[in-house]
Amino acid sequence: MGFKGTKQEKKENYDKKLCELLEQYTQVLVCAADNVGSTQLQGIRKGLRPDSVVLMGKNTMMKRSIRMHAERTGNQAYLNLMTLLVGNVGLIFTKGDLKEVSEEVAKYKVGAPARVGLVAPIDVVVPPGNTGLDPSQTSFFQVLNIPTKINKGTVEIVAPVELIHKGEKVGSSEAALLSKLGIRPFSYGLVVQSVYDNGSVFSPEVLDLTEEDLIEKFAAGVSNVAALSLGISYPTLAAAPHMFANAYKNVVAVALATEYSFPQAEQVKEYLADPSKFASAAPVAAEVSSGSAAPAAAKEEEKAPEPAEESDEDMGFGLFD
Repeated sequence: MGFKGTKQEKKENYDKKLCELLEQYTQVLVCAADNVGSTQLQGIRKGLRPDSVVLMGKNTMMKRSIRMHAERTGNQAYLNLMTLLVGNVGLIFTKGDLKEVSEEVAKYKVGAPARVGLVAPIDVVVPPGNTGLDPSQTSFFQVLNIPTKINKGTVEIVAPVELIHKGEKVGSSEAALLSKLGIRPFSYGLVVQSVYDNGSVFSPEVLDLTEEDLIEKFAAGVSNVAALSLGISYPTLAAAPHMFANAYKNVVAVALATEYSFPQAEQVKEYLADPSKFASAAPVAAEVSSGSAAPAAAKEEEKAPEPAEESDEDMGFGLFD
């Protein structure tokens, strides 16, 4: 049951509860709660226990409590939450994995009918097929320019029709038609808008990043740093291997053009002085190719026809000799 008392006592109790949560938790999900009913919210609370706590309230009260907590404790990190408290929002304090909690919250969505004046969050498409309505109801379809035909005494929609576009307000005709067809096109629930973690605030899309995505982004960043460092000749850890390789090439080029030499350049000079050494890898390739060719040659020898035996005439003997 809710706290019973005067208005001032309720404010003090709410302030105490919020301050306790701020002291116990370091992770908070800021969620939009538009069109979320009390029964649905109660189900979300039960589903998130015991690692998470859902707290709703007026934005002014939440901002006031956060500000007073920061002044009393000296912890200024939670002040970053104040700019996120805009519109109909609630706070989910959690000690669990942020991604798992966000996925759990997304499960509690309830279908809702299209009410007049409501802004459509998605496109609404009426599928083709038999509606089960009698022919006297064709006026609804005619007003909305929906192609129909009468089939076995009922109205049948011929082709799919995009009835409402995302962002448009639902009209009375659209709402009445969807109600007659029994279509509940919208679903509502808590929607995570922002994530707070130990003073840092970021978008919930960050929770969907995998280790592969992080590695890919890190590698791309290192590549950009190395390219910039090489372009402006500024040494960095990312560009160091490339700089050493380029320096080695330059020193080898100087050694080849002059009589100066060093151990690492000796082998290069030997190869240039005797180009036949470049073929040192050829025997390995030859062995590989000969190894594959030997079985083929053996098969050809096996398939080769045997020479015919010499006839008696070739030996100088006749048939009657």
